[in-house]
Amino acid sequence: MARKLTAEVIGTFILVFFGVGSAVLMGAQIGMLGIALAFGLAIVAAAYGLGAISGAHLNPAVSLGMVTAGRMPAGEFIGYALAQVAGAVLGALSIYLIASGRAGYDIAVDGLGQNGYGAGYLGEYRVGAALIFETVATFVFVTVILGATGPGSVAGFAGLAIGLTLAGIHLVGINVTGVSVNPARSVGPALFVGGRALADLWLFILAPLAGGALAGLVHGTGATRAGD
Repeated sequence: MARKLTAEVIGTFILVFFGVGSAVLMGAQIGMLGIALAFGLAIVAAAYGLGAISGAHLNPAVSLGMVTAGRMPAGEFIGYALAQVAGAVLGALSIYLIASGRAGYDIAVDGLGQNGYGAGYLGEYRVGAALIFETVATFVFVTVILGATGPGSVAGFAGLAIGLTLAGIHLVGINVTGVSVNPARSVGPALFVGGRALADLWLFILAPLAGGALAGLVHGTGATRAGD
């Protein structure tokens, strides 16, 4: 278990370092398409590098989906979730330390790739739209993960399928919420930004967990299993 949890810390660090880092350090140069690809490529890297150790969940919503699908003991969920949050915090801290080395950077003004919604945040989508997007997008994401890693899936392609799905989700939703679909990814930056980012955090914990749990339940019935 120690090896699994260590892998989850490192993998989630990679996800935040690549994804959040692309938004904070290179957002103006690469735009939303580049940020979406960075998140997707981070998943590909972590999945192939660490998947054999822990499954490379990197996301409490994914771990919960595994539990509700009957593919992970409930007792392991808390350990996985804590490891993922720790990795996300370390990733956000690394990006903050790097960004702070740029002249004129102010976390209160420039942010740290935190998720949000409403007035003043990107597309200014209302809370209802944000809830729907995060729940539906996480359901889709976890459904793909369960299918790509389950019996009957094509061996060796899971990481690519999962990474491309995450990139696609970002192409749809960056302007809505900045895209979480992952409570750990949201917690990391919010802890450093504080204020509104922390106040909005409930949505990026609740909605992804609900979407992930639902995906696991649906998959567990056999409705989305390959070959069923």
